[in-house]
Amino acid sequence: MEKTAQLKEFLKDLFSSQRLAVLATQSKKQPYGNLVAFMATNDLKHLLFATTRATRKYDNISSNPRIAMVVDNRSNREADFHQAAAVTATGVVKEVEGAEKDRLQKLYLAKHPYLKEFVSSPTCALLKVEVETYYVVRQFQNVVELHIKK
Repeated sequence: MEKTAQLKEFLKDLFSSQRLAVLATQSKKQPYGNLVAFMATNDLKHLLFATTRATRKYDNISSNPRIAMVVDNRSNREADFHQAAAVTATGVVKEVEGAEKDRLQKLYLAKHPYLKEFVSSPTCALLKVEVETYYVVRQFQNVVELHIKK
């Protein structure tokens, strides 16, 4: 079993090196996937992303806040079958507001400064995933779970 500290360092490295994640939402028993620009908080308890409130993903989250988010480091080559890693985070998402939004938006824009105009728009929501579990898959079949304590 992999040590928790090593696993957390792996997650931090992966999350800092990747800009996009696949967000999975659900509505009326139908799954829906989107690419989103994301960032992780240093304690790994939260993942952040932004979207306008007029999107299907925002609608889906409003009716069912349980989501999954996938981050990987694949290169789309044969070597990925042995070298790529993928992480699925599961949890509950909510829109952040007020002072918390100001604080988290600064963190988000530190990673994605080119999204400043988008994130600053009054139609844009900054969303925070409260991660419950990370499922880490490496070397094609090696799966490890990391449960995040609140």
